[in-house]
Amino acid sequence: MKTVPQISANEAAKHVSSGDTLLVGGFGMTGNPVHLLHAIAETDVKDLTYIGNNVGEPGLGGGRLLRNGQISKAIGSFFTSNPEAVAAAQEGRMEVSLLPQGTLGEAMRAGGAGLGGFFTPTSAGTPLAEGRETRVIDGKEMVFIEPIKGDVSLIRAWKADTAGNLQYRMTENNFNQAAATASKLVIAEVEEIVPVGELDPNAIHTPGCFIDYLVQAHTSEADLGSSASVSTSQKKVDDTRMAMARAVLAELHAGEVVNLGIGIPTLVADLISADDGIIMHTENGMLGVGPAPASGGAMDYPVNAGKVPVTALKGASYFDSAASFNMIRGGHVDVAVMGGLQVDEQGNLANWAVPGKPLLGVGGAMDLATGAKRLIVTMTHCDREGNSKIKKQCTLPLTAKGVVNVLITDRAVFHFTEKGMVLKRVMDGCTRKEIADSTEANYFEDI
Repeated sequence: MKTVPQISANEAAKHVSSGDTLLVGGFGMTGNPVHLLHAIAETDVKDLTYIGNNVGEPGLGGGRLLRNGQISKAIGSFFTSNPEAVAAAQEGRMEVSLLPQGTLGEAMRAGGAGLGGFFTPTSAGTPLAEGRETRVIDGKEMVFIEPIKGDVSLIRAWKADTAGNLQYRMTENNFNQAAATASKLVIAEVEEIVPVGELDPNAIHTPGCFIDYLVQAHTSEADLGSSASVSTSQKKVDDTRMAMARAVLAELHAGEVVNLGIGIPTLVADLISADDGIIMHTENGMLGVGPAPASGGAMDYPVNAGKVPVTALKGASYFDSAASFNMIRGGHVDVAVMGGLQVDEQGNLANWAVPGKPLLGVGGAMDLATGAKRLIVTMTHCDREGNSKIKKQCTLPLTAKGVVNVLITDRAVFHFTEKGMVLKRVMDGCTRKEIADSTEANYFEDI
């Protein structure tokens, strides 16, 4: 059995050169090789292409490279969690290329598997498909995606043996498993290194043949950014949002696999118990999401799509991001719940872009909108200026066409049927007249 060299983070940084393409694991700051990135930030390398779900958080992980001006281009899925990345894109200091989250993970996996690319229904008919080859396969419009490969992959695992076999912990797997396969050189930052033979072969996620160097580095709460504790997370709770979350729960049924997006949808998990028989899925690699813990953070708990620490119900399981989106695109998720910017009377959804603002936050919405069997959208009924967000026709860039089954706002619940958009419920504190006056779309009543 081979022995993988163990080096320091500073020694690892010497393997990165100006102009390199880096594949970086992590979802938010969980499973993020923060020590390797910070070591690179101490060097003079520049003109890096950074490929990962996001560019860390301000001053953390890739966010530190960004502050130094070392990243010239970023390819990823959800950069809006780092306002400094948004500013760099707006000011032209960093070129940004956006991919749906599942497409990003699968492109890494394809690169590591030696494939020439793949066709996906995700993003078909949207601005992200512009300039790409499209085909109709099995009656669905599909978009061609090239594989992603890098010069150096920087990944984070919880445990390694001296042969380079890796184990990930909870939702820290995310993009690490795919990134570990798709570069010429792979450096794994790990919490613990044990002698070969101590890891159960059945519990190894990444075999050692993919790994070139190991760096032992201990994670602290300071490395986890907004996921360090429930109290520092970006979760927002108020009576209106919880009322909408309860309305979502009323639409769910025992035995369903349900994905919760960021924002209001994540609050639904706090209302679910094991007795409900609902299996919650989060796109960063978990089935069996439970309520948020009373205290604690990502040192002790998995995180959901909003990077918020959550508990795991009995029977929960963890997996990587590519497998998670295989579940979604493959039709194994019964219901997706996500936020929206606009919904129209044809059931079209717009929830990722506003003209004039940088397109930096598609996340997993496009994958979920086209892959889940049923889609529930939550959003405020009107925008800040009082304009209806329920349109006759969406005016914002579409996420997906004709996919919305249920729309829940702070004023009403609508179902989409063959008849059209149907008002099914008036939320407490609202009236039918208020709904009629604030809804641009045409709808029927069935209460």
